Amino acid sequence: MTDQPSLPSQPLPQPPEQAGAGILDEIDQRVIKVLQIDGRRPNTEIARELRVSETTVRKRISQLVSRGFINIVAVPTPRAIGMNLSAIIGFSVKLPQLQDISEELKRQREVRYVGVSTGRYDIIVEAFFFDQRHFLDFISNRLGRMQGITGLETSVILEVVKFSYEWEIA
Repeated sequence: MTDQPSLPSQPLPQPPEQAGAGILDEIDQRVIKVLQIDGRRPNTEIARELRVSETTVRKRISQLVSRGFINIVAVPTPRAIGMNLSAIIGFSVKLPQLQDISEELKRQREVRYVGVSTGRYDIIVEAFFFDQRHFLDFISNRLGRMQGITGLETSVILEVVKFSYEWEIA
């Protein structure tokens, strides 16, 4: 077996020029990059690094938050509360009940992501559990009671290879 050289990671394709034109200027992008590394970094330090005033940084962050472009929050990992088992669950549903089922899944405390999708599944969910018994109870009892689910497929995540909230913005 010959060792193959690993390919370098490819940059994300650039969106069409008009897609994001004018949404974020250079200062906004630079502020976001700093906050991606450390969301608790003081505005005065950010201002010093970017060579702008603290007022500029404060106003930019406020505008980015109010416009829905960024959120600054502490995000505990599921492990922090003992949820060590994660799973991706694909649902097939009766289409007239798609929205109701999506809303019900959204209310489940174990569920962290609900996406209505095309393809093999109508809904795809990411959920976290304390252990296999908890997972089995969730599938058998809670999902089993939901009207309109016609099928589901589960995939337990054995190892997370990449988990990131960082998006390249420039």
